[in-house]
Amino acid sequence: MVEVVLVIKEFFISTGSREEMVDITGKVASSVKDVKEGVVTVFCPHTTAAVTINENADPDVKRDILWKLSQMIPKKDCYEHSEGNSDAHLKSSLVGCSETVIVKDGKLVLGTWQSVFFCEFDGPRERKFIISVS
Repeated sequence: MVEVVLVIKEFFISTGSREEMVDITGKVASSVKDVKEGVVTVFCPHTTAAVTINENADPDVKRDILWKLSQMIPKKDCYEHSEGNSDAHLKSSLVGCSETVIVKDGKLVLGTWQSVFFCEFDGPRERKFIISVS
């Protein structure tokens, strides 16, 4: 019988602008350093933010992602939601609220250029993300 150990950690983050992608790979990696093998799920419990995995070698990639999302889903449109952040809700749904990464020998199994990002679409705000390791 294999014993499954579940570790859940909450991290808090302060975003500095309305839209940004913050590299959280280090925090995720620190949560799995004692895990021989398993999976880690990174979850965003906010309806106007998201989590994604993408390139982190060239900062223009983050800029391009945010720019294209803004082109596809503009801040001002014929939205009915009264809070003025409908675009952020749509971007959050499109990008997604979680990512899962394989863990092997205490390390995240990511591609050479990949990092885990917290995506803010309605900041600046105090946010949190939750990491579940099993």
